[in-house]
Amino acid sequence: MTVAVIAAIVVSHQSTGTIDACLARLRAAAAVAEIRVVDNASSDGTLVVVQRHALADPRVRFVANPDNPGFSVACNQGAADSTAPWLAFVNPDCMLEPDSLARLLAHAQALAGDDASVGASAGDVLLGADLVDEDGVRDGAARRNDPDFVAMLRGPLQARHGRPLDVEVDPAQVLQRVDAVSGALMLLPRTLFTRIGGFDAGYRLHVEDLDFCRRARAAGATVAVANDVRVVHVRGVSARSRPGFVEWHKHRGLWRYFRRFEAPRRGRVVCAAVWAAVWLHWASRLPAVLLAAMRADTP
Repeated sequence: MTVAVIAAIVVSHQSTGTIDACLARLRAAAAVAEIRVVDNASSDGTLVVVQRHALADPRVRFVANPDNPGFSVACNQGAADSTAPWLAFVNPDCMLEPDSLARLLAHAQALAGDDASVGASAGDVLLGADLVDEDGVRDGAARRNDPDFVAMLRGPLQARHGRPLDVEVDPAQVLQRVDAVSGALMLLPRTLFTRIGGFDAGYRLHVEDLDFCRRARAAGATVAVANDVRVVHVRGVSARSRPGFVEWHKHRGLWRYFRRFEAPRRGRVVCAAVWAAVWLHWASRLPAVLLAAMRADTP
């Protein structure tokens, strides 16, 4: 019998399309002791669904933020409102199987050399899963390298001189070590989360997972993907109504990441060039963003 030692943290925003199924699956998942939903000012009925689950299952509690402070802040709120020794951050559009978290937990404990169910000594592992869409197509964000900003400046030469952000799956490895996993689903011990100070609240949306994984590695943690744990990730459900907001914060996050990890060892010319490249790329995305926004507003 699997001991329930995981606090599942779900950050929702306009998630009515998937939150019901997500919570139903979490409630049926082995090893889950607590479920915390932190809602960032949804206006689409998300909280009605969450309240229904909270009434049916005492493990479910929710925090209803009156505004949207961002994904990182909400993740930290959910962690602070729970006590279980393991934390699983689960997007509301992730559809777990009943054994998904239990299998991740077993991998994590084995990788950390910890056989205590409370996870008291397992402080050095952060795991993601093999994320796929509804058609079975793998999500490239599940396995990533650290961003190569200098390669980004080379433009077309990146493929030859730099390394891509996404990493190909290695079927020969059950646990594939990578620089970063997707924030859509990650499992780690609370001790590690506390040691690195949680998510950086300066990221509003996107890139916070790259930052989080890099700081975990700097603290001595192994970051890896369990290639044998497949989870369906219905991407971008809450972002579809605000594509401009998402693109802005994605690029803002990239610049914040560069300033933290790369700028201190780069010269002023390179820093200025990266700043220009980030925001020129954002500007190049504007036509597509505006078109997507118009389509979203069309009945």
